[in-house]
Amino acid sequence: MLGRLRPYMAALWQAPARFLLSKGIHPNVMTVLGTVGVVMGAVLFFPHGGIWLFWGTLFITFFVVTDMLDGTMARLGGKSSRLGAFLDSTLDRVADAAIFGTLTWVFIDVSRVTALGALLCLAIGSLVPYARAKAEGMGVAANFGLAERSDRLVISLVAVGFYGLGLFPLWVLTAALWILTILAAITVGQRIWAVVRQARQHPEWNARLDGQPQPYPHE
Repeated sequence: MLGRLRPYMAALWQAPARFLLSKGIHPNVMTVLGTVGVVMGAVLFFPHGGIWLFWGTLFITFFVVTDMLDGTMARLGGKSSRLGAFLDSTLDRVADAAIFGTLTWVFIDVSRVTALGALLCLAIGSLVPYARAKAEGMGVAANFGLAERSDRLVISLVAVGFYGLGLFPLWVLTAALWILTILAAITVGQRIWAVVRQARQHPEWNARLDGQPQPYPHE
């Protein structure tokens, strides 16, 4: 859903991206820095609960934005590479694991339903890029769906931050996590169906691979 805003966000990041490039900062540095910041925010702030959930959300949001700069920097600076794509995709999974894994830990003794929602959000959410990677590795476009990573991050962080401020009751946060889980599952289903439809419409494409290895794109 929020993926449609990417062209506008890319335009917004151009000025800071050009500034960072002018200082000799490589896009991969921003990728690593953003991930380290997200992990630190989740691990150091979230476990304290209460208002610390809000401050952790602000801290994480800053570094999520920082991480978003890497793609714009790579395009503007002509520094796009397979290594950069690999780092970006892999470290996104690390950041997601830190956020939702910590939330699972925080709420396990508060609300098992909330903790399970966070755990499933992580588990099923990780299948979204995996399904896309496998589909596109076979030549099937799968860059669509109801809940991409940006959707899950924005909605979950808003819910966590407002709960930390006391503006949301726990059930709102719980509902948000479970809704995101369902939307992620639907997104995985949409991408699986794209491959199934391709196989049905083009039997020759679905022929036996004869053991030939297939490419595995980053996301």
